[in-house]
Amino acid sequence: MNAITTSTLDVRAQIIDAFNFRHATKVFDADRKVDDETFATILEAGRLSPTSFGHEPFRILLVQSPEKRELLRAFSWGANGMMSGTSGQLGTASHFGIILASTAATMTAGSEYLVDHYRHVKHLPEDIIDVFNGAYGKFQRIDHDITTDREITDWSGKQAYIVLANMITAGALLGVDSCPIEGFDMAQTTDTLGAHFGVDTSQWKPAVMFAFGYRAKEPEFPKSRRTMEDVVAWF
Repeated sequence: MNAITTSTLDVRAQIIDAFNFRHATKVFDADRKVDDETFATILEAGRLSPTSFGHEPFRILLVQSPEKRELLRAFSWGANGMMSGTSGQLGTASHFGIILASTAATMTAGSEYLVDHYRHVKHLPEDIIDVFNGAYGKFQRIDHDITTDREITDWSGKQAYIVLANMITAGALLGVDSCPIEGFDMAQTTDTLGAHFGVDTSQWKPAVMFAFGYRAKEPEFPKSRRTMEDVVAWF
C-alpha cells in the first residue's frame, strides 16, 4: 500500500475547507470583480465536466451587461434581492449567467446534431457512431423512458447541474463565492432569452442561473448538514 503523502493530506484538507467556505451568496461586494484568469479557470472546470454519453447538452450564457441583467429582474425572484431588500445577485455579482439545456430537437437519438457531435467533437469512426446511436436510443426509449421534449430537456438539465457543481467547487477552491439560482419563471426567462439574447429556444431552454463574486459579508448562520450516517448507507 502506498503511503499517504503530505501533499495528499493537504489536498484533502483543501477540498473540505473549500466546501466549508462555500455558501449560497445572496449579496456580493459589487466593487470586487473576479479577475479574467480566475474566472477562465472556473469556466474551464465547467467545460471539462462529465456529461452522460459525453453529449455535452449544455451551453453557458454569461450576462455581464447591466442592461441585459435588468431584463431578467422582474421574474428572477431568486436573484433580484426581493428577499434581502437589496439589488440581489443580479445587481452585485461579478459574473452572472445561465446554463442552457438542450431540448429534444438536438438530443433525440440519431439527430443530425448528435451525429455531427460524434464526428467532429468526439472524432468517432462511422461504425462506432452506429453503436452510440443504438446504445443511446435504447437508453432513451427503454432504460430511462425519456422521449418527450420535456423529459429530454430535463435530462439535459441534469447534466447542466453537474457542470455548475464543478464550477462552484472550482470557485470555492479559488476563494470565489457563488450561488446557484433556480428562483425564476421558466416561461418568461425562455421568452426573454429568445427575444433579447438570440437563443433558439426550440433547441435550448434555461436550466439554472448562477452568480460568482466575493461575498459582501460573512454568512449569518453556520453551515448545517445531516450527519454522514443519515446521508450514506453501506452494503
